[in-house]
Amino acid sequence: MRQELMSLPKTLAEDVAKNLVMVAKLLDDEPERAYQYSRVALRLASRVAAVREAAGFASYSVGKYAEALAEFRAARRMTGSSELWPVMADCERGMGRPERALAMAGEPEVQKLDRAGQVEMRMVAAGARRDMGQAEAAVVTLQSPELASNSIQPWTARLRYAYADALLGVGREDEAREWFAKALEADQGGTTDASDRLAELDGVEFVDALDPEQEGADVPQPDVPQPDVPRPVEEAEGEDRGQESGEEQAEDQDQDAEPVAEATSGPRAERDKDGDDS
Repeated sequence: MRQELMSLPKTLAEDVAKNLVMVAKLLDDEPERAYQYSRVALRLASRVAAVREAAGFASYSVGKYAEALAEFRAARRMTGSSELWPVMADCERGMGRPERALAMAGEPEVQKLDRAGQVEMRMVAAGARRDMGQAEAAVVTLQSPELASNSIQPWTARLRYAYADALLGVGREDEAREWFAKALEADQGGTTDASDRLAELDGVEFVDALDPEQEGADVPQPDVPQPDVPRPVEEAEGEDRGQESGEEQAEDQDQDAEPVAEATSGPRAERDKDGDDS
């Protein structure tokens, strides 16, 4: 990426680089902010392949699949690489076109992918099968030497998780539980929620201890008597005098008050937030 940015004037390259750094930092936890930074980088350097690719992933992370696919296609035209092929196919799924994603899984570009890319393409194809209502075919699609291997690769946890989820989709719950456990074993970086899925299958329910609605809901509170703290004499007398004065003023107001029509407030307008098609 640094090498690609060298084609830009130095000051411009630095500005683009700063925005790309923010995209990378925010993509997982704050995808909306990452998307905004990517749009700035895209306005500054739309002819740089790395910028188009970063913009594509940022759009993908917020569900703007048509936009992401356009950026990935542009990056692929610039570089001639096929490494974005699986995520491009997944964009087709996101746009409601699983049959096109499945067709891409049979294209010659798949043979140009490395092992990780081919595994990714297999998972996308299985997802497309499920989108089309072919749940049993999705299970078969994921059965591969990579799934049977005991070695742990960066994609192992996600592949096992996808297989477990596919098994669950066809009612093979016991096998699904076994593969969720295998996914959790391989998931060193916490990229999946395999532990939650296992707990769900085991009937375990987690309660958020910080949830104000749950806090103290079932915990009886002890009835602790509060000690009587004597007030300063001057403070007590002052409060008594103030109370008497307030009562006298209230009586005077009751005598002079006349009925006032109750005001009614109009309905509050609610603002709808426009959402992008995903």
